[in-house]
Amino acid sequence: MISFPNAKINLGLNIVNKRDDGYHNIESCFYPIPWYDSLEVIKSESFSFHSYGLEIPGDESSNLCVKAYDLIKADHNIDPVEIHLLKNIPMGAGLGGGSADGAFALKMLNDLFDLGLSQEKLEHYALQLGSDCPFFIKNQPAIASGRGEILELCELDLTGYHLAIYNPKIHVSTSEAYAGISPKIPTLSISDLLKEEPGAWKDTLINDFEESIFPNHQRIADVKKDMYQAGAIYSSMTGSGSTVFGLFSNKIDKWKQFSL
Repeated sequence: MISFPNAKINLGLNIVNKRDDGYHNIESCFYPIPWYDSLEVIKSESFSFHSYGLEIPGDESSNLCVKAYDLIKADHNIDPVEIHLLKNIPMGAGLGGGSADGAFALKMLNDLFDLGLSQEKLEHYALQLGSDCPFFIKNQPAIASGRGEILELCELDLTGYHLAIYNPKIHVSTSEAYAGISPKIPTLSISDLLKEEPGAWKDTLINDFEESIFPNHQRIADVKKDMYQAGAIYSSMTGSGSTVFGLFSNKIDKWKQFSL
């Protein structure tokens, strides 16, 4: 069984307040994009995990595909599997690639072993893997709140636009990203802002992390500026960085390009 876990971008990202558990409540729109890893899961005599493509840091047990298998196996009598992951989506880049891999692994195990798990149950398992993993169960545009796990599907459709993405390969730690953040409740919700055409988003649909990250990493700020100079109707950093994307009306010969 083979599937193709996809990346996502954040359209706006508000850091609303700090929670008692140390996490932050956020508001963002998660939007799936056509940049894919490749994931194969096969029944086997013994469990094994193999990765190819981009090098994945950490040991095998920390991979979300492996954790997904462990979660399902703990509650269901499933056979061992062989997992093959071809990694194309950059890691630690705000694109959610690892989260997608884990969520897709859950869905594949559900199908492979005919477990009959509902989407709600799969989302429950996915949340144990990470805050943004539940998004990839339905894998549709959604307004995310809480830690990113509370999802409300939205009707946003960017079909016809061209997406440019550039990852400057700058590592931004979570602690650094939050260091300069002053949480605040936004004047307008992201849901309201997304009712406007993308051409109106430039000065209103903001990623709060840019305020703390751009002063320390001028290169990331420059990429956003370059995209606007190249004709982007909207550009932003995604997640806590360091990837920057731009929406264009027409395809351009620069950066990695996707048709939405």
